[in-house]
Amino acid sequence: MVRGISLAVALAATLGLSGARAQDGATTTVAVSVPTSPALAPLDALVSDYEAWNLAQSPISAGQNGDRAALSKLPDVTPAADAARRAALQAFQTRLNAIPAASLDAEGQLNRAFLARIIGDQLTTISFDPGRFAFSSDDGFHLLAPYLATVTPINSVADAEAWIDRLEALPKYYDDNVANARRGIKTGWLQPRMITEIVLTQARDVLKVAPEADPLMTPFKAMAVSIPADQAAALKARAAAIIRDGIRPAQRRFATFVEVEYLPKTKTALGIGSAPGGKDYYAFLARRFTTTSLTPDEIHQLGQREVARIRAAMDGVRAEAGFKGTHAEFLVFLRTDPQFYATSREDLLEKASEIAKRADDQLPRFFWTLPRLPYGVRPVPAEIEKGYTTGRYFVGSQAQGVAGGYMVNTYALDQRGLYELPALTLHEAVPGHHLQIALSQELEGVPAFRRDADMTAFVEGWGLYAESLGVDMGIYRTPYETFGRLSYEMWRACRLVSDTGLHWMGWSLDEARKCFTENTALSSLNIEVELARYIGWPGQALAYKVGELKFQELRKRATAALGPKFDIRRFHDAVLLAGPLPMDLLDARIDAWIAAEKAKSGG
Repeated sequence: MVRGISLAVALAATLGLSGARAQDGATTTVAVSVPTSPALAPLDALVSDYEAWNLAQSPISAGQNGDRAALSKLPDVTPAADAARRAALQAFQTRLNAIPAASLDAEGQLNRAFLARIIGDQLTTISFDPGRFAFSSDDGFHLLAPYLATVTPINSVADAEAWIDRLEALPKYYDDNVANARRGIKTGWLQPRMITEIVLTQARDVLKVAPEADPLMTPFKAMAVSIPADQAAALKARAAAIIRDGIRPAQRRFATFVEVEYLPKTKTALGIGSAPGGKDYYAFLARRFTTTSLTPDEIHQLGQREVARIRAAMDGVRAEAGFKGTHAEFLVFLRTDPQFYATSREDLLEKASEIAKRADDQLPRFFWTLPRLPYGVRPVPAEIEKGYTTGRYFVGSQAQGVAGGYMVNTYALDQRGLYELPALTLHEAVPGHHLQIALSQELEGVPAFRRDADMTAFVEGWGLYAESLGVDMGIYRTPYETFGRLSYEMWRACRLVSDTGLHWMGWSLDEARKCFTENTALSSLNIEVELARYIGWPGQALAYKVGELKFQELRKRATAALGPKFDIRRFHDAVLLAGPLPMDLLDARIDAWIAAEKAKSGG
């Protein structure tokens, strides 16, 4: 899961914005032709205006792009800001509709179609007022600042002052989100009790930490040595005082609100479908996150078909491993045998790093174009690891001097099966999220709104597709690791079944849990953390399998059409070098690429 996008993407989705990923602004060798036809002038002007406006709405993304002023700001989540966004987006939509598609070349038509989709989705999102869901267990507003602290370097006094300004803005950000949640109470849009209890625990735990040891102080731990010691000490003291005198009271108000006002009103039903208008919202989320026209019922059926297919493949691998028992007994074996678990946090990180380097070694065989930005293998911060997913990718920024981060959860080692680690590494690092996102950041000639687009089906579908590339790359070395890959694929298939079951069909937690416990080798802790994420973040989990199936389909189509002329490296360039696309636009792009390849080789 991208989640250096992580909280930033979740926030952008909540606000109805498209931009959440950083652009590094670095000079690269990844070149895409820039249209210059006079007929494109109105569209180019519109794109420029939209991108400037969009970055102004998303100071986190703007700051990662190198906008110094934005580094001191947080997003405006008030209803008044949403009303202003709606008016601006409607004006952009009117301008876009006035530009005839027939007057544009292929690249212009792609930009027009893509921008029309993004603006339409933003307007629809705002109309549902999702800010009422102000928090979740996994990517709530209360977790945004701690995430930012992990990716905010202080290389100068100006950097420190900007971070201090953000800290000073945090109490209002808390209060504005609490006001949104109060609107959720009034309108029946509340998280269920189980999610609220997780958030309440998080809110209480923060209050136990001394200001000087708060995660928000993280950027000051590695300040540039060029900052004089006395000045550095003064900056730290100011930040700690803001946490103590401004942020802690806001966090205390939030914890009290959750306990006294919110928790007693929470619903017993788990899915968004039980909220007023919730089914309409979920149907929209299914379309938005998958970038398809699939209905929740169709997605549920797709998930069931995939579960059956993958289960058959699992049976074959279990036999290959020489295990004589049943599928259920094999899962118990994998979940309990000590050989499959690291002996220390450092051991787990070292094993993840070794797999990552083996994957790095294979990249030139499968990709012509590689990103310049490197990545690191890091532990999930201790303050959030208990309720965090098993691994994530934190987006880097060349402009800020921050590498991408493959984040490995080293908490509860007996829940982190090593047989799953190769698939996790390929998904979160390379050739998965880091390769795709860093490459997108470095694209030249592709508009920022496309590089930044929150196309979850593309981004997460690519991550899952990257897991399967590990077979060709030789990363899976034992039947157990192969089974781990299939277990991860089954995990994503079960998401289709359980997410639609929870939010569309009104399932209970036991019904949603069943697919994971009976079919995957995921640990009980991972299953519970994941279920909480699906409940608190409706629809997002649908994107992975839908996107991955499209990538697999396109590769098969290109292989069949081009035969011996098919070049996997050129295919991957065709997929990645336009930035993240909706599935239908990606489909059209690959069809055009296949036709061009045929023409080059004489048909």
